[in-house]
Amino acid sequence: MGNTVTCCVSPDASPKLSRARGGGAAPGPERWADAYQPAAAGGGSGGGSGSAEAESGDSDPGGGGPHLQHISDREFPDDLALESNPSDHPRASTIFLSKSQTDVREKRKSNHINHVSPGQLTKKYSSCSTIFIDDSTVSQPNLRSTIKCVTLAIFYHIKNRDSDRSLDIFDEKSHPLTREEVPDDYYKHDPDHKHIYRFVRTLFSAAQLTAECAIVTLVYLERLLTYAEIDICPSNWKRIVLGAILLASKVWDDQAVWNVDYCQILKDITVEDMNEMERHFLELLQFNINVPASVYAKYYFDLRSLADDNNLSFLLEPLSKERAQKLETSSGTRLCE
Repeated sequence: MGNTVTCCVSPDASPKLSRARGGGAAPGPERWADAYQPAAAGGGSGGGSGSAEAESGDSDPGGGGPHLQHISDREFPDDLALESNPSDHPRASTIFLSKSQTDVREKRKSNHINHVSPGQLTKKYSSCSTIFIDDSTVSQPNLRSTIKCVTLAIFYHIKNRDSDRSLDIFDEKSHPLTREEVPDDYYKHDPDHKHIYRFVRTLFSAAQLTAECAIVTLVYLERLLTYAEIDICPSNWKRIVLGAILLASKVWDDQAVWNVDYCQILKDITVEDMNEMERHFLELLQFNINVPASVYAKYYFDLRSLADDNNLSFLLEPLSKERAQKLETSSGTRLCE
């Protein structure tokens, strides 16, 4: 979390280029300085502008030029209080887990009537002679399982949405991702989980993104829905997910994927369209790309709860002697450090 991010909003801008030119801060935030600074009161020039700057607190006390507010110092509207926003506050319940509960209760009721326990045929239990563990941890999640859980969360977002509020920049009819004609009734049919999984899996495989990036993608997606007060629905889900992946890959991965690289994956989209979508996404997030470690951990464990509720278990394997020794060595090394 805590990585410095530069988001490409033009074909020739890249985090890699900014790092190669020197050890200084990336040029991205300066380009967005006006988004952080309150508008100066009045339209005068000369001494009037100086007093307005002093009153707004935007001047650097040390004389070093304009002062950029830290993300934690910015004011949020009352209806976006951090305590009620799961993507900002670790104690707020994730939206996807809440939206999945209706279906989970129905499944449990159906299984109770049929006297079937969820996962009773596939779940493995440890014993005195055998210990079953999975290879997914909060610091190193399993990629395949994490993508399955994240896409299931997106599926529940779409299925149990409150309405169909959207914005033109995310509408697939206005901004198609392929040259294929979008059907007139494209907004009526909810995608199934497999369809969402294939779309996300293709992007992650081609761009070689990590499981942690998938979790941050979900954080940004829920933050967008909350801040912009829109819904993810059949008409916009692909572009919203693409925008969240694009931003998460730049925040998380040290070697970020360029916007033009995504145009090689999605052959029919232009880099200008990618840039515009990224710019709107950032503006709707109010440039809040911070993901605290506590929020990341909450999303990880809520995704595991979602997996358990939907019998989407992480792959369990018996603990071998070699792996036990490796775990023991790794634990000992960390204790020494």
